[in-house]
Amino acid sequence: MNLRVLTQKSWSLFAAVGGWRTVAEGVASRVLFLIAYLVTDQVLTSALVAIGGVVVFAVVRIFTDRKYWQAAVGLVIAGASALLAGSTGHAVDFYLPAVLMQAGGSAVFLISMLVRWPVIGLVVEAARGERFGWRRDPVRRRRYQMCTAIFLAKNGIATIVLVPLYLAGQITPLGITATLLGGAPAACACIYLSWRILHTHTNPTNPNHPATTNPNR
Repeated sequence: MNLRVLTQKSWSLFAAVGGWRTVAEGVASRVLFLIAYLVTDQVLTSALVAIGGVVVFAVVRIFTDRKYWQAAVGLVIAGASALLAGSTGHAVDFYLPAVLMQAGGSAVFLISMLVRWPVIGLVVEAARGERFGWRRDPVRRRRYQMCTAIFLAKNGIATIVLVPLYLAGQITPLGITATLLGGAPAACACIYLSWRILHTHTNPTNPNHPATTNPNR
């Protein structure tokens, strides 16, 4: 299977979980909440503004794509954040799910590397429609370990930065960091770096494998 087929299947998997609209919804909710809170200084009002923005995304998605459960994903994530902040009355709690997701992600990535079942390998091979044969190939497993390490580094750095900001109640830097470092921008950078790792390295025993495709061909 060549890189083009892999890319198509990977994008299909990405689209199945919501694609760029789900990414946009996650970014929009965090940005809208922060802006609304800085303007109104009201947690509940800000939470409602964030929910309202995600609802608009969801309605557009339903009427244009007829994808109901993908629309629900963004609503559930934003709704949980808004409910938490609204119930405690603390603006920083809107970003607590993001903090926990980064910490939890760090643990998952680290454990998967230690047991030699790197998460990125599982995801990519699932997109290719294969199972676990890649684990018998040390070259492929090493590349997937490298890719997983990239995501581990991103989540680890995000956790290290976000936790002190949350505990200190620093809403503005917390909101900005959660959006950039704990959200789509950093994740997209990790995806690109992983793609480069899988795209540029060669393996003469299997020239058609995506991790072995030469970009100059």
